Parts: sequence; structure tokens; C-alpha cells
Amino acid sequence: MKTSAHDNLFENLSGWLCALLFLAASPFPGTPARASEVPQVRTQAPGFYRMMLGDFEVTVLLDGTMAQPVDKLVSKPDEVRKVLARDHETLPIDLSVNAFLINTGRNLVLVDAGVGELFGPKVGGQLPANLRAAGYKPGEIDAVLITHLHGDHFGGLVAGGQRAFPNAVVYLDKRETAYWLDADQEKAAPENRKRSFGQARAVLGQYAGAGKLQTFDGASELFPGIRSMPAYGHTPGHTAYLVESRGERLLMWGDVIHCAEAQFHDPGLTMQYDSDPRAAAATRRSLMAAAAKDGWIVGSAHISFPGLGHVRSDGRGYSWIPLPYSVPKPDVK
Repeated sequence: MKTSAHDNLFENLSGWLCALLFLAASPFPGTPARASEVPQVRTQAPGFYRMMLGDFEVTVLLDGTMAQPVDKLVSKPDEVRKVLARDHETLPIDLSVNAFLINTGRNLVLVDAGVGELFGPKVGGQLPANLRAAGYKPGEIDAVLITHLHGDHFGGLVAGGQRAFPNAVVYLDKRETAYWLDADQEKAAPENRKRSFGQARAVLGQYAGAGKLQTFDGASELFPGIRSMPAYGHTPGHTAYLVESRGERLLMWGDVIHCAEAQFHDPGLTMQYDSDPRAAAATRRSLMAAAAKDGWIVGSAHISFPGLGHVRSDGRGYSWIPLPYSVPKPDVK
């Protein structure tokens, strides 16, 4: 049967009407999904990252991030500003505060303890929660190896005026305690460093009073597979720790690097926090060269979490190669 023009027009109008009704019932891009506002959560995922090093389990623990005006703290501020601008980094930059938990199968050894409560509620203090999220409790830690006595590395040893790791022995190079616990050194120190002496005395006193403070002299084997490496310069007793299992090595080098974007390219860049800038630069060059030559994994306290990677020599300087993200494989027998 033939259709008239009138019938065709009616069919077209019916189709358009259906389409309009469908569109009216469908939310357009940008249309609010609901009448009330949706509150933003503004929290991050738990800050722990796991990897295996031979037979050892390594868990990186994030204590938080610190906004730092690194251009005002380095020896060549214009160079740092140029590099950060090139990399689309804005100042101040957020530096991670990373700690490293080594499970050897016999001991739980923590390297550095984060800021804790020393810098106020907006900086750090997340390590205990992240430790628990990673499956461990503070009371299970056997030892805490401190790289040096700056607050963002030892402040987390105490919480609420009590030892945060009640069963742990704290290990430090004897040069570090000799400096920071010396009243004469405190009197001679610049005003901006005096506060650190009091903080170190108060925190370490908690462990010394319980017989849980142990010093060592330079390069020492502290546990099977874990030894200290002198890395003096940033502070008088600044220490790196080298962990080895089945031929795999992880170097946790403390504050060798603050501004990765600039200091790998120019290892001579020093920080205002360095006790001996010349020695700190020499240490940086030495450890970078060793890590690059032998292919060690490096765990860095202030490179963006989890701060794990390799160092590559490019002839004139170095570059940082982050370790690929990996999910530990289940131990299926």
C-alpha cells in the first residue's frame, strides 16, 4: 500500500519525538549526577610497597611528604630552578619521607623511622599506620638502623612520649651520637641547627634509658646480610646500609639525594643541611659510582615513593632509573 506525504511526515515527527524524549531522559556531559554535592575524599592509598631481594622481603614505608623550597637550600639555586622548570615541577617540591623494612626471615630490621610527631600534624607521622597496613606491628620490630640524626629520619622513634618500637634496639654510627649528644657542639652550632640537638637528646634518651641504643664504628656487619657503609658528610656520622641476599643488593643511602632532578646530573650540588658540603659531595659521587658500576638497587629516603631504582652513569653525571612497579608473586609450592 502506498503511503502519502502526510503519512511520511507523521512517521518522521514520531521518530523525532521519541529521540527527543530519549535525550531528555539521558544525562548530558557536565550535568550533575545528583542534586547534592559529592564530598571529596582527599586521602591516598596506604603507603607501602613490597619487593623481594633474594630471600629477603623488603617493604618500603611512606611516612608522608614534605614541601621543600629546594632552590633556596642548594648551592646552585638558578640551576635547580631551570631543571625543575624543564621538568614541569613547581616549587616548593614534595619530597617523600621513605623508610625501609627488611624481613630476613629471622629479624625485622627497619631503616630510618620517619618524622613522627617532630614537625607537627601536617608532615609525616604515617609510618605506624602504613606499617600495620603492610601486615606488621611496631612491637615486632627487632632493630631500627638510623642513617643520621635529622628529625625526618629519627623522629618516628617516639610516639606520645614513649618508644614507638618498644622491643627494638636502635643502631647508629658512634660519630653521629658523639656529635649530636655533645653539649659543646650544640653551643657552637648555628641557631638553625640547635633545635636538632635537643630533639636527638630527647628521642635517643628513651632508648638509651632502656638499654636499647647501640653504636657501631664505620663499616660493620650488623645482621647477617646487612652491613653499614660510612657515608659521612651530610652529617658527621651519616651512614648508608647495604643489604644482600643471594647476590642481590639494595643500598639505602639516606640523604645522599634531596633534589633528584638536579643532583644526579650534577653530584656537586650540596645542601644547606650538609655539615661538611665537600665531604657530602664526595660521598654522593662515590656511592653513585658504586651503585652504577655494580648494578645495585638503591632505596632513597627522599625520592618519590617508593624511592627504589638504579643509578646509570651517562659519562658526565648520572641519571635515576625507577624500578618498574611489580606485584610480588605468591610462593606456591
